[in-house]
Amino acid sequence: MTTMLPRSSAMLVTRNFPPLLGGMEKVNQHLLAALQEGRRTVLCGPVGCTEFVSPLVTVRENRIKPLPVFLLMALWHALILAWRYRPQWILAGSGLAAPMAFLAARCTGARSVVYLHGLDIVAPSHIYQRFWLPFIRRCDLVLANSAHTVQLALRHGISEDKLHILHPGTDLPVMDAEIARAFRQNQGFGQNRLLLSVGRLTRRKGLVQFVEQALPGIVASCPDVLLVIIGGEASDALNTTSGSESARILAAAGNAGVGQNVRLLGRCDDQTVHAAYQAANLHIFPVLDLPGDVEGFGMVALEAAAHGLPTVAFAVGGVPDAVQDGGTGALISSGDYERMSEAVIRWLAQPHESSVINACRTFAAAKAWPVFGRHLRDLLDSQHV
Repeated sequence: MTTMLPRSSAMLVTRNFPPLLGGMEKVNQHLLAALQEGRRTVLCGPVGCTEFVSPLVTVRENRIKPLPVFLLMALWHALILAWRYRPQWILAGSGLAAPMAFLAARCTGARSVVYLHGLDIVAPSHIYQRFWLPFIRRCDLVLANSAHTVQLALRHGISEDKLHILHPGTDLPVMDAEIARAFRQNQGFGQNRLLLSVGRLTRRKGLVQFVEQALPGIVASCPDVLLVIIGGEASDALNTTSGSESARILAAAGNAGVGQNVRLLGRCDDQTVHAAYQAANLHIFPVLDLPGDVEGFGMVALEAAAHGLPTVAFAVGGVPDAVQDGGTGALISSGDYERMSEAVIRWLAQPHESSVINACRTFAAAKAWPVFGRHLRDLLDSQHV
């Protein structure tokens, strides 16, 4: 006979979860971890997700491709899990999972929650806009990753009294100058000044345009500068372009005469990324303002701050929530590559003093993952069932 979980349990339904890579996947992993404190948890996620959760979590895996198969499998499994375990809360890890979470909650008397990342509101699909947004609007609680995402939600008819900002978090690592030195030595970077970009290679990240329009001016002022790019092609993302983004970046660098100043390291493990953040002089985040492809928050900017590394970024989408202008870096008007170059040169000229490191880490500490978890639990506890 099946043992019923207590009503103080919760279920997460999502396509975005490890082993898939990306900011949304990381947020959902921490959503589930936060729910585990004081609740029994159930996960309806992608194939392979079982390896990334506690043995105490009940898991049902779903194929992610093709997308219609995932949607049908996830709906079926969400309904089965909801009937079997009767959770108090059923959370959709993005707008894509909102119909499954809402229907499973409606069938079992649970409360429905959706976490919005930005793109899952403005996705350029008539089918999505017509059939998914109504489910998002009908959820009992809507969490948004930034103030910009809140504004997008309001413009798409989501009730203000349901909306709450829940910023993504970050780990606050122990600083270690030795691993920074080892990273530079192993990569052959020596004492070159390093600009760092971290994240999956997509058009929205703006690296092609940065290399074409900003990097030549930076190199002219700082000939020793290297742009170090960490990240692989976004093969599992729903919103992708054809061809290789890394090839486009290298072609742009060659055409701009800065090929010798660009290094692509590909996808790296967490230890290497941790070392790169500490070895770099500046993090750059030249995100494009693209219709239907919004940058909802900018987790890499917050992760850079957690390592004491400032960011120069375009003030696009939710990025201003992740960068404190003048404190943890600089925010530049979208598409102003001249000012972007000037800001990068100015920050590179400044010594990497403890005051800058402390300002960055203090900002990041206020948005650390434990803070994220407490805020999530407080929001759920404050809602009356």
